[in-house]
Amino acid sequence: MPELPEVEVCRLGITPHILGQKVEDVVVRNAKLRWPIPDEVHSVVGKTLEKIERRSKYLLLKFSSGTLLLHLGMSGSVRILEEDTPAAKHDHFEMLFDNGKILRLNDPRRFGAVLWFPEHHDQQGLLTKLGPEPLSDDFTYGHLFSKAGNRKVPIKTFLMDNHVVVGVGNIYANEALFIASIHPATLVNCISEKKFNELTDIIKTVLAAAIEQGGTTLKDFTQADGKPGYFAQKLFVYGRKGEKCDGCQTILEEIRQSNRSSVFCPQCQVEQMPVPVAKNTMKKKVKTGPKKNVKVSSAKAK
Repeated sequence: MPELPEVEVCRLGITPHILGQKVEDVVVRNAKLRWPIPDEVHSVVGKTLEKIERRSKYLLLKFSSGTLLLHLGMSGSVRILEEDTPAAKHDHFEMLFDNGKILRLNDPRRFGAVLWFPEHHDQQGLLTKLGPEPLSDDFTYGHLFSKAGNRKVPIKTFLMDNHVVVGVGNIYANEALFIASIHPATLVNCISEKKFNELTDIIKTVLAAAIEQGGTTLKDFTQADGKPGYFAQKLFVYGRKGEKCDGCQTILEEIRQSNRSSVFCPQCQVEQMPVPVAKNTMKKKVKTGPKKNVKVSSAKAK
């Protein structure tokens, strides 16, 4: 599934071509995506695209009357094409602009989405419960630690929870945990606030670097066969099971967590185990009341 950096690069790639342009036509070839494409998407015809924003992995195309939401799902991609470009297999949705450009969604597995929010109101509640953007000022020191509390959940699962923080998908969770020297199976209640704050900085750095690297693929958004998915980048652990760790040369290992691959270095990322609570082995004192003065007879004393 395209992750936050890929979606952000997608936003950067399409913006120069269609921002400020008027929609001349909307074509829905297959409305049966993750959710049915509503007829209201045709209401943007004649409207000017005013803003293109991103929230988590959703692209938000904003018009005066509402917001068109795009989600790429598991295998989707969007491209900018010339208006005479023939439709290909799995080209389910497109918008034609008055400058002759087409924004086209291709989605072989149909797990993506095209939705309409009238007057920018999130009727489905898709965005309202999301955590903070990791590259925004809302993702601050103390946030991860406060969300962790005393929960007994693996740190990698925790980071990929969109209610905690959005956009830290499988690739970048693997990478951030390696840099932070945290084993992906370590429970969040075993991690200190200081370590969580360090991890906050690392997540920001990893995602920002991925977006910067992805800028080299912006040309793909104007090619008929362009697939702006996982652009080429240097990864420390993801997809490298059986290879040597760049740091210590130990062979990288893999475990499965929630049906996802977690690759780690067993030398650099030692799993931190919960500290067992010591049992109180001291016997409880029984309250017996005040001692009585017992007079010992001289005979017994002898």
